[in-house]
Amino acid sequence: MSAGMLEAVITQLDRVAERLRLDPGLHKRLRHADRSLVVSVPFETDDGRMEVFQGYRVQHDNALGPTKGGVRYHPEVTLEETTALAMLMTWKCALMGLPYGGAKGGVRCDPQQLSRRELERMTRRYTAEIFLIIGPEYDIPAPDMGTDEQIMAWMMDTYSMHRGMTVPGVVTGKPILLGGSLGRREATGRGVSYMVLEAAKKRGWHFKELTVAVQGFGNVGSVTARLLAEEGCRVIAVSDRKGGIYNPKGLDIARLLLEYQEKGGGTVSNYREGDRLTQQELLTLDCDVLIPAALGGQLTAANASAVRARMIAEGANAPITPDADEILREKKILVLPDILANAGGVTVSYFEWVQDLQFYFWNEREINARLKEIMTAAFNHVWDYADEEGVDLRTAALMLAVKRLAEAKGLRGLYP
Repeated sequence: MSAGMLEAVITQLDRVAERLRLDPGLHKRLRHADRSLVVSVPFETDDGRMEVFQGYRVQHDNALGPTKGGVRYHPEVTLEETTALAMLMTWKCALMGLPYGGAKGGVRCDPQQLSRRELERMTRRYTAEIFLIIGPEYDIPAPDMGTDEQIMAWMMDTYSMHRGMTVPGVVTGKPILLGGSLGRREATGRGVSYMVLEAAKKRGWHFKELTVAVQGFGNVGSVTARLLAEEGCRVIAVSDRKGGIYNPKGLDIARLLLEYQEKGGGTVSNYREGDRLTQQELLTLDCDVLIPAALGGQLTAANASAVRARMIAEGANAPITPDADEILREKKILVLPDILANAGGVTVSYFEWVQDLQFYFWNEREINARLKEIMTAAFNHVWDYADEEGVDLRTAALMLAVKRLAEAKGLRGLYP
């Protein structure tokens, strides 16, 4: 799947480059990452054994500023997937007007199989291995799948120990006490909800009539479901990796979240107020809005024709393959692309980075207001440009991002 994701991202770039009549040399540069680092991550297990995992950090492009991107802990992390995600981050940052390029990192492991002490030792060793290429002025990691605020705290502390001083700006998504930003944990899901509601306004849909299905009940999916439910939308299905729950009358998301958290995660399929269903069944439910917020490559040529949603908002990165995109376009299903829909996380990460550099922190109301302002402006820009060019939103978003990068690279020139 990871190699397929990279191929999909490059295919999207190639199509946009052709439409923009992009300079062939610049096109070649954007198809490749600036730097790819593969590291071994040895650490001692609790029973005294030596374990070694494979780690990665890919920096795709730094024309607009230091690179930025998450760190993923997952058994299927590969260099190809990390490269694809770094490229998507480049487009995302350019589209949102942030002074960043794209990066991504990860360790090929199952964090749920590690104790807390093992997770800390492994995280600190990974950070030490990539120490030379990260930093507030170079590359700023953040949480992603399988990582959280605590992982970022350990990364920040390890980096700071190497520098001999506290450097809060080396990572974002860390605890508030250590220089984290208010609103960061909810930022990606909040951004998805903003984009769904903006698109609904454009289509003249009333929030209280919208039915929503969310695949993935992690940080992004759960926050999105809660916020849309608070706006009056009827969330009829949610799922996690162990299964899902469906109720056409609507789920009580607040109660579901409470039960989910009380059981330390567990699975949403244990919720009693509905019928069980699989993740794949959720993708083809009759609903207004489908939000794939789990792994990439969920909607493919094999199942896209069965999708019955009127709108899809990509909470995950690259959940729709290019072949599936074509099918959804023919079915006239509105797709809010990942580089727009889930850009709330990196936007508030930017706010956190700025606050860390200034040692001056904002209140949550101010952060959420700035996030909404930036994302709404980006949405309207993409919507209008898509209308002008007669293209879908994904193509319009990519065209705007690549155009901005092309202009920056043209102004900077080629060294030497």
